[in-house]
Amino acid sequence: MPRPSARDRILDALQEILTREGLSAVTLESVAEAAGVSKGGLLYHFATKEAMLDAFVERMCRDAESEFADAEKSDDIVAYYLRASVPGSSDAALMWSLVASLRTNDVASQEARRLVADIFARWEELLRRRIADPVVAEIVRLAGDGLYLRALVGLSNPDDDALAAVTQRLSEQAQAQARESAATSA
Repeated sequence: MPRPSARDRILDALQEILTREGLSAVTLESVAEAAGVSKGGLLYHFATKEAMLDAFVERMCRDAESEFADAEKSDDIVAYYLRASVPGSSDAALMWSLVASLRTNDVASQEARRLVADIFARWEELLRRRIADPVVAEIVRLAGDGLYLRALVGLSNPDDDALAAVTQRLSEQAQAQARESAATSA
């Protein structure tokens, strides 16, 4: 397997530092050292910390594309979305750092904020398109947002059985509304 490019190693190092230590530990020097490149090598790819964070957000957005494609193919969009809303502990730490960087005006660009907002908007649009009842779609989105936020701040989410029951109930509501809409339009 070929060695990742210097640019990818830099972004991997940034992700590792964000996950392990948080945004306050991110400096051009710390990322360069973790990536095994000189500071000049890092500056060749990213002139500023903001440019490096922007590239990282862009890479996360590209990675999200495969998740959207899988969600589109899913038979049960409710279950898919709620599962996707419960990040693992390292994902939660990473996202917490990313959210912190997006809320800090001097670190993240408007473009990075827009890209992340676009991901949330795409989930919302997908749910509204796939769930016939807009109220049920909004409840599902809010439930997923709550699961995501709880994980980000380190609070426990419902146990597997409770989460499965919530998912099943919301899936049943979405499917019942879809059947009702189909019967009404027939």
